[in-house]
Amino acid sequence: MRHRRRAACVLIAVVALLAVAAPACAAPEGQMTWGVHISLAPTWFDPAETLGIITPFMVMYAIHDALAKAMPGNPVAPSLAESWQVSPDGRVYDFTLRAGVKFHNGDTLTSEDVKFSFERYRGASAKTLKERVAAVETPDALHVRFRLKNPWPDFMTFYTAASGAGWIVPKKYVEKVGDDGFKKAPIGAGPYRFVSFTPGIELVMEAFDGYWRKPPSVKRLVFRVISDEATRLAALKRGEVDVVYSIRGELAEELQRTPGLSLKPTVIQAPQWVSMLDQWDPKSPWHDRRVRLAANLAIDRKAINDAITLGHSRLTYSIIPSTFDFFWQPPAYPFDPAQARKLLAEAGYPNGFDAGDYYLDISYSNVQEAIAGYLQQIGIRTKLVSRERASHWSTYADKKYKNLAYTASGAFGNAATRLESYVVGGGTYVYGSYPDIDSLFKDQAAELDRKKREAILFKIQQLMHDKVMHIPVWELAFINGHGARVQESGLGLIPGHAYSDLLDRSQQPRSLGVHGRRPQGRTRRTPRAVPGGGRDGGGRSRALPRGVERQRGAGRLAGARRGRPRRRHARGSARRRRDHARHRDARGDRVLPEPHAQGRRHRRAGGVAAPGQRPQL
Repeated sequence: MRHRRRAACVLIAVVALLAVAAPACAAPEGQMTWGVHISLAPTWFDPAETLGIITPFMVMYAIHDALAKAMPGNPVAPSLAESWQVSPDGRVYDFTLRAGVKFHNGDTLTSEDVKFSFERYRGASAKTLKERVAAVETPDALHVRFRLKNPWPDFMTFYTAASGAGWIVPKKYVEKVGDDGFKKAPIGAGPYRFVSFTPGIELVMEAFDGYWRKPPSVKRLVFRVISDEATRLAALKRGEVDVVYSIRGELAEELQRTPGLSLKPTVIQAPQWVSMLDQWDPKSPWHDRRVRLAANLAIDRKAINDAITLGHSRLTYSIIPSTFDFFWQPPAYPFDPAQARKLLAEAGYPNGFDAGDYYLDISYSNVQEAIAGYLQQIGIRTKLVSRERASHWSTYADKKYKNLAYTASGAFGNAATRLESYVVGGGTYVYGSYPDIDSLFKDQAAELDRKKREAILFKIQQLMHDKVMHIPVWELAFINGHGARVQESGLGLIPGHAYSDLLDRSQQPRSLGVHGRRPQGRTRRTPRAVPGGGRDGGGRSRALPRGVERQRGAGRLAGARRGRPRRRHARGSARRRRDHARHRDARGDRVLPEPHAQGRRHRRAGGVAAPGQRPQL
């Protein structure tokens, strides 16, 4: 009896020791800081306002969660919905919600939150979704039923991938604080909860211990706004940030050479192109197909790719990602400026023409400056007008642009979702459409046979190419980097996704604060030759258009200082405010000098070369 009691005591002690030595999950710890390349906007904190681009998902993957979403290894991973079923006739979708999911304020997720989130959604594809959904039913707290008016093979793609309609917010909290209050203090069901947002400076989030999937490995996330590319790299070198987005050109090469830093180029589902918005206006030069074709033949895409994204971007000559279902590969546009000039002359523009304002997102001014330089060489003269990203896309969607506009999307989906937003009449960013394409799009949406549907979508893309509707640039290689502390950056884990998977990344267990390498002294400004182009005596890359000079720091704003990379300005400093306001006209737009600007003064102000030189990339 004594031996049994002694054995029992030993067993209890061993079990207790194992319980202490092997906790179920390690608690989140430490901080990771991202140097982001754009100014963050509160509109991206609310899934209801998702505008068909990938940028909002950078924040939404942290704060919010969806019924289903793209995750590593699964493009439609069950999330807040643990399963779903489709009726045999394709008209009813039943979702079973995960039990016990909590929002950051402690509210329990129910079917009413799912219905509420769908009904308040007003972003991209909202009209398409709501026109096709007859009713949203909530049989009980853990079941949601969507009844469609007709079978629609793309319902799940539009609902869970291409839009923010399937990202769920707490009904009671939104009704209490209102839409504006929600954007000031968003509550979601994601792995991180909102802590604070300082416009133009940073967004701070902390791990949510109640997240259903698994505890995040890092306790505190900071998205720090560093718009200048050279400044982002300098911050990474100093250890002020752990991960940086969008480092291009010679700065990317410098990052790659720096001990302790890692370059992470990833081709993402984000074609970039130039939209000719006035092609439906008979009075516009862009109405003539020959002019649109001339613009495509004028651009040396390979030279831009080699100079800015180090050759990593994919030249697909399409606005549809090559990884999407129903992608059709169009023929390539050769670089042929002589033929471009001939086409312009045949169209009645032997001396070219003034194309007016050319609108762009400031974070891609380097790419658009290069394109404007090539267009200038055949006589198409433009004035670059840039905006911060949120302003660019909201103005674009409000149909306030004319002439030319930088266009891109990295949103999830398939060929049909991309066509709906950017090609078909009534789309969020569509300024005009062609009846034959609109009719075929309606046909494919109702076609349940996949092969027949594929043939229709291929035909639409062939017509887009035949009509020369766009000036495709590339399928973007998003070039990012991280420091030595980072074990897993999360970059590239979700196929096609531009940003980090915020749940599956971690850092080395080192002290926080300033860490990493010190700045390596004055940064050299020797221009790099474009492969195959060589340099002339002035250090200009011969492969680039006449008037375009290779610029170190491809994302640099017009007028940015040369020499040593600038240190990040103190919060609220007068200098930061002055820099933010630089190059704005009376409407608040940033105006970049015309590529044909003359003289040394213009070169200093906007990086535009005098005649006979090459405009900067």
